[in-house]
Formats: sequence, C-alpha cells, structure tokens
Amino acid sequence: MMENKEELARIITAENGKPLKEAQGEIAYSASFLEWFAEEARRIYGDVIPASAKDRRVLVLKQPVGVAAVITPWNFPSAMITRKVGAALAAGCTVVVKPAEDTPLSALALGELANQAGIPAGVYNVVPCSRQQTAAVGEVICTDPLVSKISFTGSTATGKILLKHAAGTVKRVSMELGGHAPFIVFDSANVDQAVAGALASKYRNSGQTCVCTNRFLVQKGIHDEFVEKFAKAIVKELHVGNGFDAKTTQGPLINEKAVEKVEKHIEDAVSQGASVVTGGKRHSLGKNFFEPTLLTNVTTKMLCTQEETFGPLAPVIRFETEAEAVAIANAANVGLAGYFYSQDPAQIWRVAEQLEVGMVGVNEGIISSAECPFGGVKESGLGREGSKYGIDEYLEIKYVCFGGL
Repeated sequence: MMENKEELARIITAENGKPLKEAQGEIAYSASFLEWFAEEARRIYGDVIPASAKDRRVLVLKQPVGVAAVITPWNFPSAMITRKVGAALAAGCTVVVKPAEDTPLSALALGELANQAGIPAGVYNVVPCSRQQTAAVGEVICTDPLVSKISFTGSTATGKILLKHAAGTVKRVSMELGGHAPFIVFDSANVDQAVAGALASKYRNSGQTCVCTNRFLVQKGIHDEFVEKFAKAIVKELHVGNGFDAKTTQGPLINEKAVEKVEKHIEDAVSQGASVVTGGKRHSLGKNFFEPTLLTNVTTKMLCTQEETFGPLAPVIRFETEAEAVAIANAANVGLAGYFYSQDPAQIWRVAEQLEVGMVGVNEGIISSAECPFGGVKESGLGREGSKYGIDEYLEIKYVCFGGL
C-alpha cells in the first residue's frame, strides 16, 4: 500500500471527493492497520489453566471464527476495509468485502495489491454492487450459513437490519454505527486550543465522519469568545473546492441527499430561532458543495442536536453548569465519540468517566489510531476495532480438557 500510496489516494479523492491531503492521510492510516495486525498475529495467546483434578490438564486455544463478511462505508473507503480485514487475516479468516456502492474502486484496488503482495486467491474477495442491489446483497451475506462473522460500519438503522438477518444463523457480529458526538468547552478551557480542535473534529472530510462533532456545548463564560474565534478560523482556514486542488480543505458532500439533510437541519434550526454566523447555504461551485456553517442560539429541541447531520454544520449550544452539559451530551441514544476541553484536572476525570461514549478526546479533537480501541456504546455498536482488542472479534475460544493422565 505504501509503495502505491499516491495512486490509492487519488482513487479515494476521485470517488469520494475528500481533499487529496486527507486521502493521503487515510492511506497511511489504512496501511497502519495491516502493519499493526500483522504484528498482533504473533500474539494470539492461549492459556494453560490449573486443573482441579490431578489427572487432567486444561488448555485454552484461540481459533479463527471462519469466513468474515465485511460491509464498509463510503467515507473512509480504504481504512474501514483494512481495520477489519487486517484483523481477520491475522486471525486466520478469509474475507468477503462488500464496499459501499458510492466507493467500490478503493476496495478493488486493495484486491489488486493483495494479489501483488502474494495473498492467495480466495482469501480477500470483493463483491461490489449497485445501490439497487445493496439490500439484497447485504441480506445474502448476512444469512448465508457459510459466513461465520459479520463486521459492519455504517448507519444505526442499517446495522439493526443486518443484526436481524444475522440472528437467523446466530453469527458473530461487530458493528460501528452512527454517532452524535458532543464537543464540550468549559470555562477553564484554553480557547485557542479548543477552536483548533473544533475545526479538525467538525470539518474533516466536510463533516462526514462517524466521530465528527455533531453538537458543540460551550459554557456561558467563554461562549462569545469561542464563537468569535471559531467563526474567524472557519472563514480563514477552510477552503471549499475540488479535492485535487492543493489549497482545498473541504470537498463536496457524497451526494445530493447528504446536502439536502444539511439544508433541512439549518432551516429547522433557523425557524426555531438559531442564528447563522457564517455559511448556511450551498456553495457556488456545484450542487454537492456546501459552505462550512456555524450556528448559534441553538437549543436541544432543534433537529441538528437530535440526529447526526453528517455534513459541515456546527451548532453551538450555550450551557451554565457541568451537570447540564453532561446531561445534554448523554441524552442521545448513541455514544461513539465525545470531546471536551478543560484545564481542571478534577473536572477532566469526572467528565471523562461520566460521558456515555466509547471514546473520549480530552483537549484533543482527533483521536483515531491503529493501537487504540475504536467503537461505541448504546446504539453506536458492538465490539471494538484496532488495538490489541480488535483481533478478538475474529477469534473463537476453545477449551480443551485433557484427561486420563
């Protein structure tokens, strides 16, 4: 992958629209999972357990679960494959990858590289399909008795459908589903650090990542300063354009349906009293381009604070107390990532432990890496990817009792 990183990055930008620099970053991130799990393959340790009887020995073996079906999204068309496939291959499983219908080319490019790298035919398989066939293909993959394991990244709604399909044959399932990430800025925060973190967390991939901040909660004492600096940073540092243009930081959204959802959230918020500080409409470049948008005077009754936008919209809610902020953050039925900025050590421990999410960024807006466990709680999914825990999703534990000794 690293020998072909420029070509692979260009494929991502061409099919997904993200800026080339981000695509290059994705390829490095993507390759890091193959390296990580290649190393973890040597650490699939079993156990020897002291037996209760003198004439017995008790062993624990770990074995591959079997054929793994991998269903991936369009927002990280390379990394979401390797994060799953790296673990599966290291555990000894063959894989069938169904890439998102919007972005099949990255999956096919990885198939070509798998051949070049000497991975045997039939180990890494790709089944692209049209949007019309997606539901049918997903059902076949999740119900076929030859498939032992399902790993899916995508929306919570689709995840629930796939879980129902997988239940018929009681398959092992891991899922990384929707998020609704809160980003809390407390009065004690370093405002400049918080603005830099907010910019990275919200607008990466034009707001189209599952760990993107979806709602900003800013304490009243620091609110106005944060909003002013955040607005200036958005105008100064974000540039909408073609992903292949070197100065572009914001590419198009994936399709018009995505743009319409952003518009709907803004219209709903403004109709209930929210104010547009910057942005707020489609960009003149084309129908799928949208201006990075900042809203203030936002309340928890607005759609943009109740469901995931998946676009370049930053709604800011003003709050008074820590307890109020934590309550708002935890009101969601999902819990993937959460972020907060504070310089108070006691508050940092309290809030980190109280947030109902699988991953917490403290004074940090970008938290993903191969060595850390990625996943959520509540309706954000099941299991973890990456880290030393990720390979367990593709292993069965077998207990062996050796008697008559």
